[in-house]
This record gives sequence, structure tokens and C-alpha cells, in this order.
Amino acid sequence: MAEIDRWGLDPSVQAMRRVFSKMETAQIELLEKLNISRFDKRLRPAQDKARNLFEKTWSLAAKRGIEIGEKQVHILYTHCLGRALIETGFEIDSVALSDNNDFAVLIEEILE
Repeated sequence: MAEIDRWGLDPSVQAMRRVFSKMETAQIELLEKLNISRFDKRLRPAQDKARNLFEKTWSLAAKRGIEIGEKQVHILYTHCLGRALIETGFEIDSVALSDNNDFAVLIEEILE
């Protein structure tokens, strides 16, 4: 007999699953735009840095009362991944990143 996924019925769990899905889609789109292979060995360290930067930036935004909803999360993650790719040795054009200056300012503050 199959168990019911009660955990997955929780609205907050569903929201986080949507957030993670949007982050994954943002990553795939950015890597394709930059022509970076998903098998590049530098990618894993960049992903780890991006996740850490994303968590810190989202937390800082929350402390400042800046709401980052499901519709903006991919923009923030794209910024974080872009910065992490640069720090990991990838050469990318800033044009490839989205142009939300509010997120860029928060990220710079975290990196100081």
C-alpha cells in the first residue's frame, strides 16, 4: 500500500519545491547562455559558492524587509551563480546576468 506524502501537501514545502525548481531552471538557462558544459569540473565549486551566497543574500534581504518572492528568486540565483562562476575562473559577460541592481547591491554587501 502506497503511503500518502503528507509532507508534500504542506503549502510551505510546495513553495520551497517551486523555488528550487526555479533555481534549477535559472542555472540551466544561464549555463546554456554562457555555453558552459554541465560537466565542467569547475562547476561544482561554483554551485556550492552560489548556494552559499544565495542563502546569505536572501537572509540579508529578509532582514532589510526586502521580499524576494517566487517570481524573483531566479533573478537572485542567477546573480549569485554568475558571481560564483567568475570567482571560480569562468569568464562571463555581465550582460549575461539579469539587471536587477537591488540584488547586485545586496550581493556586493555580502562579499565585502
